[in-house]
Amino acid sequence: MAGVAMTSTSGTSTLASSTLDFPVSFSSSPKQTKKILPTSISFPSRTHQNFPSQFLISLGTSHHNKFPKPNFSVFSSLKQGPSVDDAAKTNAPQIEVKTSMWQWRGYSIYYQYSGNAGPALVLIHGFGANSDHWRKNIPVLAQSHRVFSIDLIGYGYSDKPNPRELVDPFYTFETWASQLNDFCNDVVRDKAFFICNSIGGVVGLQAAVMEPQFCKGIVLLNISLRMLHIKKQPWYGRPFIRSFQNLLRNTEIGKFFFKAVATPKSVRSILCQCYHDTSQVTDELVEAILRPGLEPGAVDVFLEFICYSGGPLPEELLPQVKCPVLVAWGDKDPWEPLELGRAYGKFKTVEDFIVLPNVGHCPQDEAPHLVNPLVESFVSRHAASVEE
Repeated sequence: MAGVAMTSTSGTSTLASSTLDFPVSFSSSPKQTKKILPTSISFPSRTHQNFPSQFLISLGTSHHNKFPKPNFSVFSSLKQGPSVDDAAKTNAPQIEVKTSMWQWRGYSIYYQYSGNAGPALVLIHGFGANSDHWRKNIPVLAQSHRVFSIDLIGYGYSDKPNPRELVDPFYTFETWASQLNDFCNDVVRDKAFFICNSIGGVVGLQAAVMEPQFCKGIVLLNISLRMLHIKKQPWYGRPFIRSFQNLLRNTEIGKFFFKAVATPKSVRSILCQCYHDTSQVTDELVEAILRPGLEPGAVDVFLEFICYSGGPLPEELLPQVKCPVLVAWGDKDPWEPLELGRAYGKFKTVEDFIVLPNVGHCPQDEAPHLVNPLVESFVSRHAASVEE
């Protein structure tokens, strides 16, 4: 892709991966929301869940894999059940998860945090999601880590400035990467591991490229392939894509489309597409995704991002990253194909590519019993690395 050189690695594993972008078949739809004030909560009592990753609109163009085929195999020997360690953690005393607001460049940014000791982890959600999408991970990981889960600006309960009132393009990976790095500097006050799902993976990579001093390592769960990126479209399709984007952004059609998807029924339908185990698509999950999406300004952010077909691609960022990277992929992701994702295991900075069996686009929420040990193992391997 884009002439990026890839080098193979020998590592193979027994898990799987989760992806990022949120291609939508227009028969279904998304979300609902309410502003909540910072509070202190006991996480196990929370039941709401979050929304997968990025919406992609299928424009009828076919996408072919331009990555060289990997020369390694991936096993899926992990059992689909909680380990003894996970069971012990589940029965451990409840971990308190607190919420707060951080002022960034004049905007209020919502985040959750838990844990008093250990390496710092920053959890980064995908498109349309928010920090609640990590509700099954925070209390487990916080038993041995300092865990932070942030709402990217424009999403969740963070501010949603109107992009039409800003001079330069605002909702870009560079903006979110700057937010993440400043968060590490101002709030975490330490280097951190970035644990990312979907487009959150592109944010994490971009942040690590821009200011590598803040990132000790990255776990990419079904990172977005960004298949609607302008570079991945045939030359003859690009004018159509731009016209369609202008139609969505500058006419009432875009708001009509958003209203169609911003309903409980549509959100449930979309989630059932991206979750292989549809029993995980609960009323609480639907509500957690929908509620923030109905806040003032959410429709403008939604339309701005689905019309964002530029910016960096993962295959452009990976060769520039200096820290270790682990890629994991849910093999039942219908939007981010496993066969395309495997190519990321060919980069030198990627120490392993792991396949998560029978898991969809959002492994951290659908299969936390696989993801939490994976994160803990990766962090323990690199937490003691020498500070630069």
